[in-house]
Amino acid sequence: MKSHPTPNHPTAAHSAPATAEPKAPKNAARRAPSSALRSEPHPSDGRYPVAWLHITAPGRGATPTARSWCACGRDRFTTGHRRVTALTEDHHAHRGACPLRTPAHTETRTAA
Repeated sequence: MKSHPTPNHPTAAHSAPATAEPKAPKNAARRAPSSALRSEPHPSDGRYPVAWLHITAPGRGATPTARSWCACGRDRFTTGHRRVTALTEDHHAHRGACPLRTPAHTETRTAA
């Protein structure tokens, strides 16, 4: 293995001007300050998602799919135009029947 002779003059790739100032990282301007990343959580108003409906309609000639699921345990999936439409209607009807959204039936007693 042969070694190449080292040049007597500095090359552009190896020489760097000496500066007294510390350099900032190249992406320093792109970084957000750490204080901007930590935000106060929003105060809760008691509402939270209970039921979700996800419809995928990929385009012309493709079969749409839909999934409806609820925190009460209800989970439905279907494919096809008519079935997706029916599941969408069923999902909206479930809003009125869901035990998590409607208060439980409680007996009211009259004082004797």
